[in-house]
Amino acid sequence: MPYSSPLFTIPCELRDYPEWHYGRQMYCVWTLPVRDRLVLERLQAAQQHLSPWLHQDYRRQAHITLFVCGFDALVQYRDDDFTRQAQQLQCEALEMLAQASFSLQIGGLDSFASAPYLQVSDPEGVLAVLRERLETISSEVRQAEYVPHLTVGLFQQALSWSQLQARISSFNRAESLTLRVSELELSCYRASELFGPLARIASVPLL
Repeated sequence: MPYSSPLFTIPCELRDYPEWHYGRQMYCVWTLPVRDRLVLERLQAAQQHLSPWLHQDYRRQAHITLFVCGFDALVQYRDDDFTRQAQQLQCEALEMLAQASFSLQIGGLDSFASAPYLQVSDPEGVLAVLRERLETISSEVRQAEYVPHLTVGLFQQALSWSQLQARISSFNRAESLTLRVSELELSCYRASELFGPLARIASVPLL
């Protein structure tokens, strides 16, 4: 794992977070949509495997986060505001890059302190190229190192890390799955809906 293991998982509190959104509504992220049947089946199996410990109303579509942008805004007042102009410039920057479609490898189950996930590896190193291009337009909103992953859900209770790891080890598959990425999506979700669905703002097809 890319960080030292915690002692316990961190449950997600079902509450409003005004200290985060300050009344702002829509939060924007660049995503890689996941629609591959085999990958979705593995994701659903992982969710079922950990279901007693996860919030059950998680409705966000399967995706891999590429770049965290911030709150949709006409004008930037706060550091995590993401203006319409920046949105347009990032779309244009990705289109000019003319990135070909590429493949990621989807591995077994692992976890952050707050959320379990399926491992994602990038053997071609494309994600770093895409993220670097986006960063030239607008700084990413991030508090921790970027780790590509496919979120399984969010914890509803605190578990000992050893208990979680024992459960994870009973799931892990040895073989990886190939996910072909042919589209990038600029998406958003309502800050008031912690597990709410993603809405597409823009799409950049890959060659």
